[in-house]
Amino acid sequence: MKRFFSLESSRKRAIVLLKFESLLLLGIVIYLLVAPLISTVSVPAALSAEIVFGALGAAGLWGCAIGFQKARSFGRAPAVLANLIALGVSYYMITGNFLIVGVPLLFLSLITIISAALGYKE
Repeated sequence: MKRFFSLESSRKRAIVLLKFESLLLLGIVIYLLVAPLISTVSVPAALSAEIVFGALGAAGLWGCAIGFQKARSFGRAPAVLANLIALGVSYYMITGNFLIVGVPLLFLSLITIISAALGYKE
């Protein structure tokens, strides 16, 4: 258990999880870009905002992972804050009975928060 929470293990796990989250968010952005081609969009301005927000989020998470790779402190706080937001989103998904997405998001965000918090030493 001590090895699981060690600095180096947490740092490596944070890098992998943050890159995974970034790619997952990028996949959602790609889906949102393709969706108007196969269905009707009722509010294009909202869709555009979601695409921009998702792209910025994916870039930010990737930047956090780079910060952990370089053993710098600039990736730690944004990674924890982004996953705290994801924790809140998972709560609302679970209470809305969308368990198939809410429960995995809950575990992913919790593990990433712990890894990011323990993966950097000043």
